[in-house]
Amino acid sequence: MSSESTRPLLLPQNRKLRHLRGIYLRNLAFTRPRGRTIDDAALNKSPAKIEALRNAPQLQHALSSDDLRPPAGRRRSTNLGNASPLTRQKNMEEIFNNRLADAFFSLHVEGEEDPVYISEVAERSANFNFQFFELTELAPSVTRSPQVTVKVWTKRKGDWSLLLEDEVDLRALNWLGTLQNVHFPPNSLVFHMMDGIYSIELSNNYPPPKKTALLPTSSYNALMRLATLDNSIQDAIATRDALSQQINDLLEKEPKNELPKAEDKLARVNRYLAQQRKAVAVAQKRNEDLKASIAARRSAIAEGRALQEKAEKDVENAAEKLAESRKSVAETKELIHGQRRRICEDLSLIYNITPVPMGPPLSFQICGIPLPNTVYDSTLRSAGEDALSAALGYVARLVDALQYYLSVPLPYPIQPFGSRASIRDDISQLADPQREFPLHVPRGGSSAQFRFDYGWFLLNKDIEALCASQGLKVVDIRHTLPNLKYLLYVCSAGSGDEVPERKRGGVRGLWAGRMKNSLSVAEAGGDGDDAGSTPAGSRRGSDASDAFGKTRDELRRAISQGSNTGDGQKQPAKAATPRPPSLMSLPFHDSETKLTLRTKGLRENAAR
Repeated sequence: MSSESTRPLLLPQNRKLRHLRGIYLRNLAFTRPRGRTIDDAALNKSPAKIEALRNAPQLQHALSSDDLRPPAGRRRSTNLGNASPLTRQKNMEEIFNNRLADAFFSLHVEGEEDPVYISEVAERSANFNFQFFELTELAPSVTRSPQVTVKVWTKRKGDWSLLLEDEVDLRALNWLGTLQNVHFPPNSLVFHMMDGIYSIELSNNYPPPKKTALLPTSSYNALMRLATLDNSIQDAIATRDALSQQINDLLEKEPKNELPKAEDKLARVNRYLAQQRKAVAVAQKRNEDLKASIAARRSAIAEGRALQEKAEKDVENAAEKLAESRKSVAETKELIHGQRRRICEDLSLIYNITPVPMGPPLSFQICGIPLPNTVYDSTLRSAGEDALSAALGYVARLVDALQYYLSVPLPYPIQPFGSRASIRDDISQLADPQREFPLHVPRGGSSAQFRFDYGWFLLNKDIEALCASQGLKVVDIRHTLPNLKYLLYVCSAGSGDEVPERKRGGVRGLWAGRMKNSLSVAEAGGDGDDAGSTPAGSRRGSDASDAFGKTRDELRRAISQGSNTGDGQKQPAKAATPRPPSLMSLPFHDSETKLTLRTKGLRENAAR
């Protein structure tokens, strides 16, 4: 039931202890203890007498004729005007400590030795809202009682003491309805019933009940049947308690049988033993797993240490060879740089880029063919379209070769086909699905001209990428031959004056190996196979067979000359210079011998 209702629902004579839900304590004070003397029961407690005592006039002392003025009251000085903030703080804390305390209450009913309810302890407060409780589960003698004794216990400075003890008749409580806007006297008890809030000292004038039609209620016979049923239930409960007490008395008189207890204890011990055995088995398995894990870890640690020692030895050996390796790397880099210088110088000689005689500034020609700087006029186009295509073909071939010698991949691959070279763009976002652009003057409309211009632009971007790889900054990418000439000039420059020589190999090395193999075949074949012996895999009448025949004759001539020298015969004047053993049979040292490298079946796409 809400505490904000306007009137009580229970009649005063129907209020019982089972209807009590909670108790509040307001305005805790220790100056005036509340309680009753031994003769309080003889006092007249009628409402008229209590009201008359409250409204009685106070007696005043009559003044004499000598002093008609009332004595001036002495003002109590707190002496805090000049006190320090610390002193004021201590005084305030002392005042609050004198007003605050810990408290709890207990409920007592006549006929019960122990309290029927003990509340929780509320700490450090002057107004206590104790928790609600339920007393309906107690004995009927308690729940049906309209009277209860409330004892309030407080704790100050470490000691518990009884502050308040009131015998309260629930039928004499005054209904308040709410706790708001109510001024309570010191140590005032407030009772929370199931239909609202009640107090002992205060009262509230609630409006009279409205006149409404009477509602039918239970009849007298029904109430009597309920009372009879309640009495029967109480008798049954009393009989049950008596039988329980008798059974307990009989069990106490009989000798105790320890066998069931021992059997129960044995079963419990067996269960505990089985559990412990399982735990021991699990612990043993865990121990074995840990041992195996430790052994595996030890072996792994040993292997790791062995590998670490090996690595340390390798590091020591590598550290000893580090200086040599660095020196070798530096020498290799120097050799690579020198070979690049030589290659770039050879390329600059092969694809000679020179200024155009009597031409405008920054006008260059490659292999004697002038190439404008991207922008050219109509007269040059009409006069030399083929020359322009050939010049772009030379540039394409030179740029394609430089990407391999300088180890710089081109962003736009080039297909160098002489005067019909082309370039691809696979990385740009273009609407045209055709990704290959010509590097020769087209014969078509504006679209063909755009593709040619765009291809030339991609060629200039490749030259810019090569220059950037060598740390060169291109001012204007439209200067095709000037930028390429600058790149070759920088790549062929170096600290040394002499360009490193070409490494031995190539055609001479291949020819020396072939001649050596042919010599071994000739020596194994003898004189009987002069007419019919051919290299392995060669067909009679083929070019290889003819070359082998000529080579065999040269070998025989060289062998015969060597044998004549061994016999003491006089050699010709041009053979007086000794030859190396590996080159004695090579025809390159014979001025009369002429060799032609035939490339049958091959074609070379070269710009004429």
